[in-house]
Amino acid sequence: MILSFATLAILTVMGIALMRAFLGPTVPDRILAVNMFGTKTVLLICITALVTDAGFLLDVAMVYALINFIGVIGALQYFERSAENGTNE
Repeated sequence: MILSFATLAILTVMGIALMRAFLGPTVPDRILAVNMFGTKTVLLICITALVTDAGFLLDVAMVYALINFIGVIGALQYFERSAENGTNE
């Protein structure tokens, strides 16, 4: 019961994050929304691992979290450098 409520809450927040990613007024807003979506995906994978008793999914969640972190840092550096150079891409 509580896991289904948690899953529903996470999916709702993921939907809101997607709306912010597509409609966000600035690039940092969109990057933050994509980061939040990735974090909630990790939580969803962990809940799936708990429900299905598949421990290997926790390793998948850990790798996904690291890829999400590196991707967000890379995107932030890219847009910071483009802002310093005066190009808005």
